[in-house]
Amino acid sequence: MPVVRIQDIGAHEGQEVTIEGWIYAKTGKGRLQFLQVRDGTGIIQCVAFKKEIDEESFAAAKSLTQESSVRVTGTVRADDRAPGTPGGFEVGLSNVEVVQISSEYPITPKEHGVEFLSDNRHLWLRSQRQWAIMRIRSTIMRSMREWLDTNGFMEVTTPIITPAAAEGTSTLFEIDYFGDPSYLAQTGQLYNEANMAAFGKVYCFGPTFRAEKSKTRRHLTEFWMIEPEIAFCTLDQLLEVEEQFTEHVVQTVLQQHKAELEILERDTSALEKVTAPFPRITYDEAIELLHKLREEETDPEMKEMLKIEWGDDFGSPHETVLTQQFEKPVFVTGYPTQVKAFYMTPHEDRPEVCYSADLLAPEGYGEVIGGSQRIHDHDQLLAAIKAHDLPVENYEWYLDLRKFGSQPHSGFGMGLERTIAWICGLGHIREASPYPRMLQRNSP
Repeated sequence: MPVVRIQDIGAHEGQEVTIEGWIYAKTGKGRLQFLQVRDGTGIIQCVAFKKEIDEESFAAAKSLTQESSVRVTGTVRADDRAPGTPGGFEVGLSNVEVVQISSEYPITPKEHGVEFLSDNRHLWLRSQRQWAIMRIRSTIMRSMREWLDTNGFMEVTTPIITPAAAEGTSTLFEIDYFGDPSYLAQTGQLYNEANMAAFGKVYCFGPTFRAEKSKTRRHLTEFWMIEPEIAFCTLDQLLEVEEQFTEHVVQTVLQQHKAELEILERDTSALEKVTAPFPRITYDEAIELLHKLREEETDPEMKEMLKIEWGDDFGSPHETVLTQQFEKPVFVTGYPTQVKAFYMTPHEDRPEVCYSADLLAPEGYGEVIGGSQRIHDHDQLLAAIKAHDLPVENYEWYLDLRKFGSQPHSGFGMGLERTIAWICGLGHIREASPYPRMLQRNSP
């Protein structure tokens, strides 16, 4: 008897199949037992009818508890009323084999608090909502690699343990590396620039770490980031790559995950508009727009939150109201040099601003991509390192890249979890990670 995955069940209508999985839910009505069976690819209703099944199997069906593991066999039949993912089919059972009877399962259909669910994250992942998010996460990761791999980029890994900061020293996780201080990587970018000089167009994809004491719905202390780097590339050329890349990721999810987005009750109308090109405004224009919007604001609390002066970095309220003025994600370019990382190229005519750009997602999700043109002049980079009070000796290898074949180059980083939160319409970024790490949580 073939073992069939639920996602493929429609191809087996009228056939007898076996499904291996777990009991998601169960209801019983005398001679009928309705089993919601999940196998990781979907959920399907399986019906045990006493007169169509042997006594031992019917008794087994009645004994099953939530999350018991089973092997069930039966005939696939169409039924538009049948619940599940995919819907429209159910299985009329002829045999039920119990693999293991689950102990009393702690996560029930009733409402549970976030802390309880987070404590049981290893089990919470089995719920339909979390299942949908993780499937979309997997597709997003695959589609990111897919676009880059088919557009001439090469994936090269970068170290997680590093001797130096890349995004400022205030958010470093320090570790003792056999007596020497080292840090968990904030980004793979610096090493990726070395990879770029060897291969031209590269990307790295892996976990990054920021010791930010933030409790917002948009921050994790450990998150994944994909970081492409391109030789002989200006900022304008980079933005074209970013918007094509982002469009591919969003449209792939829309094409492949209609059922999962419906489970999440995600309104996809805004996502359907995520097509290149995206609108672009400068930081200067953004500040002017924010001042105008603040003047028009009637809510005193919001008016206070929208306070900003030239030279300040944007907070969540600023990014939210800015994106509300556009139907698509929007690029903000030319940030003040003082609020950006040391390696970003200052503008020739206005050194107080740099060749940088953030892509802000709509609906309050904020920055999903940060990118820039990198400083490629050795002396200028050395001066920037010193201006940021960074230990030059830790960046000698990075400076070497400006001695041997330096060239204009650009790159960006896209935060995976924040992108997932945006595409899935999540209220908190913790649901975008299988095992989120936040200010007061490092388990399970």
